[in-house]
Amino acid sequence: MTAIEHRLLVHDGTFAVLAASGDIAGPTGTRPADGLFRRDTRHLSRWELTLDGAAPTVLVPARDDGHRLLAPAADGVAEPDGSTGHGAVVLTSLGTREAPPTCTVFREQAVVDGALTERIRVVSNQGTAAPIRVSLTVDADFADQTELRSPRQEFAKPHSTRSTVARPDGVEFHYRRGTSWHTRTVVTADPAPAETADAEGCEGPVGGSDRTARRLSWLLEPAPHAAVELRLCVRTLPHGTPDPALPAPAAAPDPATVRSELAAARHTFATAEPRPGMRTGRPELARACEQGLADLAGLCVTVPGPDGAPLRVPGAGAPWYLTLIGRDSLLTSFFTLPYRPLLAEATLLALAATQDGAAEPGRIAEPGKILHELRHGELTAFGQLPHERSYGSVDSTPLFLVLLGAYAEQRGAAGAELARRLEPQARAAVRWMFDRGGLADLGYLACRLGSSGGGDRSWKDSPGAICAADGTLPTGAVLVAEVQGYAYDALCRTAELARTVWDDPGYAGTLERAAAGLRERFGADFWLPERGFPPLALEETGRKLDALASDAGHLLWSGILGQRRGETVGRRLLEPDFFSGWGVRTLAAGQAAYHPLSCHRGGVQPQDNALIALGLARYSLRAEAARLADGLLAAAERSGHRLPQVLAGYAREDVPEPVPSPHGGAPRAWAAAAPLALLTALRR
Repeated sequence: MTAIEHRLLVHDGTFAVLAASGDIAGPTGTRPADGLFRRDTRHLSRWELTLDGAAPTVLVPARDDGHRLLAPAADGVAEPDGSTGHGAVVLTSLGTREAPPTCTVFREQAVVDGALTERIRVVSNQGTAAPIRVSLTVDADFADQTELRSPRQEFAKPHSTRSTVARPDGVEFHYRRGTSWHTRTVVTADPAPAETADAEGCEGPVGGSDRTARRLSWLLEPAPHAAVELRLCVRTLPHGTPDPALPAPAAAPDPATVRSELAAARHTFATAEPRPGMRTGRPELARACEQGLADLAGLCVTVPGPDGAPLRVPGAGAPWYLTLIGRDSLLTSFFTLPYRPLLAEATLLALAATQDGAAEPGRIAEPGKILHELRHGELTAFGQLPHERSYGSVDSTPLFLVLLGAYAEQRGAAGAELARRLEPQARAAVRWMFDRGGLADLGYLACRLGSSGGGDRSWKDSPGAICAADGTLPTGAVLVAEVQGYAYDALCRTAELARTVWDDPGYAGTLERAAAGLRERFGADFWLPERGFPPLALEETGRKLDALASDAGHLLWSGILGQRRGETVGRRLLEPDFFSGWGVRTLAAGQAAYHPLSCHRGGVQPQDNALIALGLARYSLRAEAARLADGLLAAAERSGHRLPQVLAGYAREDVPEPVPSPHGGAPRAWAAAAPLALLTALRR
């Protein structure tokens, strides 16, 4: 399978996906799509360097402390290997053995503060001066990320135009849709281009035909064996951004300086506040934890809190999910809570600020429900995609309560203060679980389809993920096993808050009785006696979807199973049909529904395994937890101590190297945080 290598630069919600040469040139439909992205919009769709009219040869792709994405032609893999995000790319002009290249080019790139900044250093390899024409073909199609992820789906964009405006020091790209939407990209250079011309053969935006690409050119003449430099900056100005006072091109951030500052910030985040619990005698675990924290530092995004103040929360992952996603941010924050508690505090406040107060079917919004996903792009703004705030998850709400309870328990006075501050939001979340979520009428939280085809979904949200062992799909509402465990834990933890922080013993007793009833019902309904294991889900009719799935490990984490059943389930998860040698498969092998390359029906997911490890530790299955951790850490060690989002389910004894799934994405926040959860599980 042919792989196309990409590099990922990411900082505070802005990211660039570049070819190994530093170019942006990928055609629409490739995965991952090349470009510079901010707020769900591609602000740079072409960035192609030529020397004397020809594409240079890559001698050294950048290799340091960032990410590399590998995308198979068939679909899309994003698999980091510990190589570059911000280092120098080394290129040469055309040459032969008899006539070696006349120059070497060093490109340094970085993303910071909503901009791509680049330094191009052209070094003469000759003893005599000779001019070199350096050109950059530049364009901005302003495509919405959804268009790039789903190129076969067409979206109408009436009254939209793209235009280009020349600047003395570069070029501006503008995109307007009617009078209500205006997005811009500004490219500046020092020295200013000697020539700016239309570029031939440049496609317009997805579904459009505007020709806006420009070719910026410089005629450089370095002294013999000397160097000349170009400094460039691409600033993204999303819709609603005020006109900035752009600094002179020479004042654009130097990529080397940016790289150093970002690396230092990530190192500080990864190594700061060393708590006693972070010490481990396992060097491979320590390295994985440090790498995970460094990745999380890059994935954090800024969102407003309840009072409008900015908060830094874990974005779910790059390239497609660099935004606040309730489930992902909550679990990431839970994993890091003992070591970086401020992430949990920020996540709780951000989700409290977006908690819905009204019913709106189009957004699957209901009073008290916790956010699923926050989006900002054009298609969202014009109602062609779900609204800016989407609430289509069944588990974000109980997980919000679980994290709040855990934060209060671990943080002492600070935890009690936050629990008091968020008491109204917590009580509203509990009401949603009963009044709208299904606890009152069905006895369980339910995944229900919405009127527009969407609906409340669990973490296994791919088509066909919730099924019977033979692959049969459910009809109607579905009661997924692990969600009931989350609900049980949420009720228990909120009862503790009511008793110890809110001084409301009556409410605490009500929640405790509800939790006990849920646990009793669950024990009767969610068990396959002949297999000694819980089913993946129930249909609303009570029919069991009898697939054996990793979700059972989440039940250990939540504590809804009794000790005897918990021990049985925990040991069962380490048997060969579940445990691949790298981790527990999302679906046990040998079932008709199993597929080793499916994210949710056979692949190995680190965050899934992290919850299982915490559950094994809760039930005192320490040997099993250690064996599971050994497998995950062995996989991480083979990719720069970084865990991918998904590994294929192939057995380690058959395939001695971990195989990335073709549908994963990296870096992913909850995979980055998974080693911290392993650390917690192993020190219990």
